[in-house]
Amino acid sequence: MEKSHYNKGLKNLARSLRKYGTHGEAVLWSEVLRAKKFYGLQFNRQFPIENYIVDFVCRKLKIIIEIDGASHQYKTEEDKIRDERLKKFGYEVIRVDEGDVLNDLYNVIKTIEYYLPEEIRKNQSP
Repeated sequence: MEKSHYNKGLKNLARSLRKYGTHGEAVLWSEVLRAKKFYGLQFNRQFPIENYIVDFVCRKLKIIIEIDGASHQYKTEEDKIRDERLKKFGYEVIRVDEGDVLNDLYNVIKTIEYYLPEEIRKNQSP
């Protein structure tokens, strides 16, 4: 398996973020991504990659899902730099608005599905 760029130095902080995550993160995790419910894919929550902790990652497909709450409207440049750095490691970064997770989960799921390889979408259901 390719290097995941896991940063064990951020393990305790990641664990804390899992415990005190946002409502949108909890919904996406429990309703969609947890326990291989989404196309049988393994996702990790609050996973340390290099100097970042990403909200969700499917290491097999190198897909990162970031839930953007209200604070992200002030972090656009910071988020752009972060996304570019993660892309250099081979990850695809999908950003979804927390309000959409809470109010339009169906379309959030459709957005994430768009990034899955066609053979996964064809052969399995969410």
